[in-house]
Amino acid sequence: MSTLIWCLLIAGLLPIAAKAPVVYFQNRDSGYDNRHPRAQQQRLTGIGARAVAGHYNAYEAFPLFAAAVLLVIATGHVGIVNQWLAVAFVGLRILYHVLYLANRDKLRSLVWFLALLCPVIMIAQTATALSL
Repeated sequence: MSTLIWCLLIAGLLPIAAKAPVVYFQNRDSGYDNRHPRAQQQRLTGIGARAVAGHYNAYEAFPLFAAAVLLVIATGHVGIVNQWLAVAFVGLRILYHVLYLANRDKLRSLVWFLALLCPVIMIAQTATALSL
């Protein structure tokens, strides 16, 4: 179970880690505007804009994963498959952000889909086990 909890913590911190490149590119854009950071983020282009989009996507991906992990733990269906799916989710989400920054759109979309499948499979597998 500790693997699931560690993955939940790491996945929860990924959106914050994804903010680091955003701050870097905001600083390159005539300094970080702490009064209007979102307006400044909207002005970013190229890799800076991709960094912002990846940062927001990290927040969007977290709730489904968190729900899946909590469901698995709450129902006691902590198995090796669910643990590997949790680890895969974290790894794929890190790779997703790297690919976003590198502007590898097709590969990034594939990695996004594979990461999305991880919590979906975790939930489906748990629901199936509960219905037996």
